[in-house]
Amino acid sequence: MKKLVSLAVLTAVLAGCTDLSTTDTSSMNGYGSADGFGEETLITTDTNSLNNTYLLAPAPKYYVGSAYKVEDVQYIPVEDLNYNQTGIAGIIPAELNGTKTSNGEVFDINQMVATSKTLPLPTIARVTNLDNGQSVVVRVNNRGPFVNTRIMDLSPAAAQKIGMNGQSKVQVQVLAEESTMVKNATLGSTQTAQPAAQPVVETTVVTTTQAPAAQPATSGEYSVQLAAFYAQDSADALAARMQAYGNAVVVQEGDMYKVRIINLDATQARSVIDALRANEGMAPGLLKNGRWVNADSI
Repeated sequence: MKKLVSLAVLTAVLAGCTDLSTTDTSSMNGYGSADGFGEETLITTDTNSLNNTYLLAPAPKYYVGSAYKVEDVQYIPVEDLNYNQTGIAGIIPAELNGTKTSNGEVFDINQMVATSKTLPLPTIARVTNLDNGQSVVVRVNNRGPFVNTRIMDLSPAAAQKIGMNGQSKVQVQVLAEESTMVKNATLGSTQTAQPAAQPVVETTVVTTTQAPAAQPATSGEYSVQLAAFYAQDSADALAARMQAYGNAVVVQEGDMYKVRIINLDATQARSVIDALRANEGMAPGLLKNGRWVNADSI
């Protein structure tokens, strides 16, 4: 039976946020091009009431997913509670109303929801329209947009809430506490055996994370890619956290910052991939001499 977070607790946690609902998207048509990616510090003054019960309700499943490509750019879904990026957002087509999202929810054009290429589903985030400073809190519950020129698409209701009539430059900030709450609510309602499974994961952490650290390679032909960001600060933060797995660095390619663990031989790369999957819930990619190969080929 799904566990619901009480309305009183949600209201207290999310006081001061803006309106919320659900949004989602599958493949969509491209709309123009993006510009001005980077991070900005904003002050928002959102005082509207929130649909907290919907916002933090358990989802059918907690979905991260595997690495995939959009127009030859690889995206690696990963949990990132420090996510803070600016870019172009679009609007989910209304004809997708009623379709299933990647985590099993149903897209409702009247809910405050959104899509993301890499954030876990569901994740709670604040989206601010940089043209007018208006912001809204959304439940990210679907993959997309499947074009490289946009970082997010919003439901028609969420877009209207922040004055979007078409593509707009936005800032997307993950709300860490709220995202953790909805994750726990979802896992608690769908994984009743989770306490028994946890010791296995912890044992794997001890075993696999020590292998790369114990043998620091300097000229291995393999690199393991963890994630790709438009914001360098987000990439730097992840690279710092991943040092336990090996020589984690940030590689800039075009306007993207890619976090990779480099200089690995085949044995080390296999250990790192297994550790990241088990300990971090990641779906890492693998490169051999700079070229993509199947992560399970070694």
